[in-house]
Amino acid sequence: MLVVELAIVVCLIVVNGFLAMSELALVSAKRPLLEQMARAGSRGAGVALELTREPGRFLSAVQIGITLVGIIAGAFSGVTIAERADAWLESYGVPTRFAEPVAFAVVIVTITYFSVVLGELIPKQVGLRNAERAAVIVARPMQLLAMAASPVVSLLDVSARLGLRLLGQSRQQGASVTDDEIRTMIDEAERTGLVEPEERSMISRVMRLGDRSVRAIMTPRPDVEWLDLKDSEDTIRDEVRNAKHGRLLVADGDIDEIVGALPVRAALVALMDDGVSAMWALVEKVPAVSDRLGAIDVVEQLRQSPLNMVVVVDEHGSVEGIVTEGDILKTIVADIEEDEGPQIVQRDDGSLLIDGSFPIDELGERLGIPLPSSHDYHTVAGFALTRMRRLPKVGESFRHGLWRFEIVDVDGQRIDKVLAAPQPALHRGV
Repeated sequence: MLVVELAIVVCLIVVNGFLAMSELALVSAKRPLLEQMARAGSRGAGVALELTREPGRFLSAVQIGITLVGIIAGAFSGVTIAERADAWLESYGVPTRFAEPVAFAVVIVTITYFSVVLGELIPKQVGLRNAERAAVIVARPMQLLAMAASPVVSLLDVSARLGLRLLGQSRQQGASVTDDEIRTMIDEAERTGLVEPEERSMISRVMRLGDRSVRAIMTPRPDVEWLDLKDSEDTIRDEVRNAKHGRLLVADGDIDEIVGALPVRAALVALMDDGVSAMWALVEKVPAVSDRLGAIDVVEQLRQSPLNMVVVVDEHGSVEGIVTEGDILKTIVADIEEDEGPQIVQRDDGSLLIDGSFPIDELGERLGIPLPSSHDYHTVAGFALTRMRRLPKVGESFRHGLWRFEIVDVDGQRIDKVLAAPQPALHRGV
């Protein structure tokens, strides 16, 4: 009967859709979410994880199923339904030489249309939009299908590996995620409204923190506040009262002779109650770290420090700067600035007035300027010194990429302000 034959074709299309959805769901499902579901007691998630560990086997099983369904659906519709359509047309007086090809074409086009829409597009969209949930549902049937077709699956899997080896892809690459892929996902989440712009910026800065050295985030030596044990009591009192930070280094004669550090608030109380001698009892040891250490590695050192402070030293033992939890927070949350104002200001003409201490990697990302993959500088000032190979004078400039950089303020031996102005492509620097 025609109804039975149509029901068989519909069932074949549904099976094809199930297989297509299963393939995309298992491939697209995120492993961390599946692991979380498995820990919560989902047996389907555990089976899905097993299948994703050997994707070649379940993909081969799915492909066998889809191929068989396609062949059966095509042959069945061409042999049975097309013949019935041919007979129906002939009953209305259509000549056989026209009825047969027209019936065959109409049936094939119709079956193909529903196979593509109902057997491919819709199931794949469902599998893509609900990957983890769909993967849990289809995991067990796919495992049974792979076991039932195990001999053929093994043959196809070996054949696929041989083909990959011939193409130079013999080693299976791990499911790693690069920084660029993470940033792309974050940008997409921001466009869809799942992540706010401020959140995206903060996440990007956390990732950037792992790529920086401790020198890029430390408070440099010229800006470090410290007390000298050899100073007079009046000088020490004034320095403690005028301290701008919550902790002060304590040294013996020279900043390279670090004794420790003390909290300013407690030091003020000790000064008022018992004088300078009582204040020295508050001095705590602070750990020293190499200036070649990664910024992210300093976080653990800060946790172990009683005052949440570490001293950064070079290979000769000279103090290069200090790092506190405030430096880490300031690196992650760009809007937290000190009283001197923001580090980068955009002017009406499109140029940017940049503080010399502004991180060069952030500026490179913002301006789209190329930077060497490895370099010894971390700030805009270091970038300018490297390009000009000397301490420049106010008004001197250089070009890099599509930008012109002009030195607008020099404070002693330090570049304080740089003006970056966009230049036409014709004047691109080397």
